[in-house]
Amino acid sequence: MTKEATQTDAQVKNKKPVSKKVDPYEGKNIKIVKDATCTFCGCVCDDMELTVDVDEHRILKAKKACVLGRAWFYEHKVDTRPGVLIDGKEATFQEGVEAAAQILIDAKFPTTYGMSDSTCESQRVTVEIMDTINGNIDTTTSVCHGPSGMAFQGVGESTATLGEVKNRADLVIYWGGNPAESHPRHFTRYAVTPKGMYIPNGKKDRTVVLVDVRRTPSTPVADIFMQVKPGKDFEVLWALRALVKGKKIANDIEKQTGVSREVLDDLVDRMKNCQFGVLFFGMGLTMTRGRHFNSGALLSLAADLNEFTHFVAKPVRGHGNVTGADNVVSWQTGYPFGVNFNRGYPRFNPGEFTTTDVLSRGEADAAMIIASDPASNFPKAAIEHMKKIPIISLDTKDTVTSSIAKVRFAVSTYGINTGGTVYRMDDVPITLRPAFESTYPGDQEVLEAIRDRVKKLLSGKKARVAA
Repeated sequence: MTKEATQTDAQVKNKKPVSKKVDPYEGKNIKIVKDATCTFCGCVCDDMELTVDVDEHRILKAKKACVLGRAWFYEHKVDTRPGVLIDGKEATFQEGVEAAAQILIDAKFPTTYGMSDSTCESQRVTVEIMDTINGNIDTTTSVCHGPSGMAFQGVGESTATLGEVKNRADLVIYWGGNPAESHPRHFTRYAVTPKGMYIPNGKKDRTVVLVDVRRTPSTPVADIFMQVKPGKDFEVLWALRALVKGKKIANDIEKQTGVSREVLDDLVDRMKNCQFGVLFFGMGLTMTRGRHFNSGALLSLAADLNEFTHFVAKPVRGHGNVTGADNVVSWQTGYPFGVNFNRGYPRFNPGEFTTTDVLSRGEADAAMIIASDPASNFPKAAIEHMKKIPIISLDTKDTVTSSIAKVRFAVSTYGINTGGTVYRMDDVPITLRPAFESTYPGDQEVLEAIRDRVKKLLSGKKARVAA
């Protein structure tokens, strides 16, 4: 008799059935997109593996994505909104383009804002439009890392890629940021825990310093936490610069800044003696007392340290392609944001040509808003003025801004529905691999149609001839 035949009834009764693994995607038309790019934040992680339901036009799984990335991928589904609205009424694409072009050429001071969640290709077309009509162009940088852009113009930047940081940095300093919540994979993919070419043991080979006015969810990652009094970042940075150069500082530095001399001396010693140091700074530095002077002091500190070792500094950027917006506007005009063309050549003057200011002062008489929602977060005076002028809105979803727009275009999402180029926060360009198509056109297609119509309507009267 076989072994199975000798089993008792009790043994047969208690024997667990072999469970068959259920395929969760059985019966579905599935497509796998490898090395896809997440455009939610400035990390622009390009190692995603997306499982896409081709028939239902949605992403079922986003392997390697962080909690923010998963939410970004999963929320994009089939949309049934009208493609174009003019004064709240459904219209054709051509009617929308015609209305938008007329608004732009009729305006004496048209301005464009946003672009940080759009491809570099569409950003380039936007610059061309505003250059053609002698308008004003601004990105979301002006309300976040604008002070950093001003500092770059003033003192320069000692820079590196995130790949270099991963492979070489043995001292990582985060100043005025909370990446654990805003950029979850910044720690794990680029700067803290990953093993690199010259950092074979990952975090064990690194010293991580966190500088902030309070403890945050990022604090447990740090080996050293330096708490600064609110609004005293500039004083701390200038004290560090002085100590790096061997200069004397005030005896009451702790009373002024909340940081003791011993802590400052220890940090200076670590910075001067590391092999490769990096200063990552966030909006906690740019959106407090000091503004661009804070950013300038930090960038200057990195430059000072290069007399002793290799040190770099990089802003931790928020939107998926805000770095791309700055790059495109910079190499088209020479300046990163807040650029005006009304004299026939680009002029840069934050406070005069930045969107919050031209709207708050009631100067702009038309506005084109791309992938942004200023009507939900701008100052009250700016929002009230927006309600009085014709607005052209291009966005992937309905927003407060699109609700008050005279012409509203529903567009597809970059990185999910459309390809193109974006820049990671370290100025590295990355090509997008879309997951599924959309029924709506991309920003680039809409903007190119508006550009062509604007030029045809102007017929050379206002447009400048390219060299």
